[in-house]
Amino acid sequence: MTDHQPPHIGLASLDQLWFQVAGTLCNLTCHHCFISCSPHNDSFGSLSLEMVKQRLRESLPLGIKEYYFTGGEPFLNPDMTAILVETLRYGPATVLTNGTIWKDDWLEQLAHAEQASEYSLEFRVSIDGFSPQTNDPIRGRGTFDRALKGIMRLVDTGFLPIITAARTWPDRQEREVLEAFRTMLQDAGYRRPRLKILPTLKIGAEQQRSGGYMPLDRVTTAMLEGYDRSQLVCHHSRTITDRGVHVCPILIDAPDSLLSQSLADSAVPFRLSHGACYTCYQYGAICTNPSAGPAPQIGPPSPSQSPP
Repeated sequence: MTDHQPPHIGLASLDQLWFQVAGTLCNLTCHHCFISCSPHNDSFGSLSLEMVKQRLRESLPLGIKEYYFTGGEPFLNPDMTAILVETLRYGPATVLTNGTIWKDDWLEQLAHAEQASEYSLEFRVSIDGFSPQTNDPIRGRGTFDRALKGIMRLVDTGFLPIITAARTWPDRQEREVLEAFRTMLQDAGYRRPRLKILPTLKIGAEQQRSGGYMPLDRVTTAMLEGYDRSQLVCHHSRTITDRGVHVCPILIDAPDSLLSQSLADSAVPFRLSHGACYTCYQYGAICTNPSAGPAPQIGPPSPSQSPP
């Protein structure tokens, strides 16, 4: 294999299991969505409570440490509250949501379930600007106010949501934007907000918005020399959709991402041949939660992670 060929990466351990629980159905149509979720995208279907239960049972002997739920918008799945309650019997759960459609009784039920569990329940709420003027052109008119209301409903219920924003601003504005996010959230009543800044992935709707990857935007064998492979989600996780087990939540639209029908059979090497793999390599840990505490994950890759 030459340095210009995409390397393979193996599954070192199955630490995280992702569920594409609402398929590609979403109540919003965001201009940067890497799998082009919308109210009309049914290319992937939702997972039922029974389907999730089966996968949870299947995960037990494999040593999975935490579970993530994404979509589309997870709370469009009518079983979502019951799914999270069930998952808290197995391990920590995180749900990625736009925060615009849940009901108070859902949050109260989930708060009670977390209090009764030895495991934590995290909410990651997507909001891509610190004002309607910076958020709504990306996520849709009125979404800033709806998302902020959802965030404060979580805070009032006792949760400390992780606020995630895709970096659609120039790198030179990073500190200014982060300070504006903090100020906005603190003024709303979220005193010590948790922030996670994500790079955009130039696939799906984002490819149409800002252009796709260039041919050289690929991981090579040389790039992985001395690199911490645990920063790549495919090194320690797999994703469940209604089609089977995929390598990661980012590439579900790619035909080669579908690895198997069982978790046990999904521990096969995957070739890092996609442009999105390059973004994952550059920034590292883009899918997982930030470390505990209010400090955000920000900035470009460190020198040790920069492409040679």
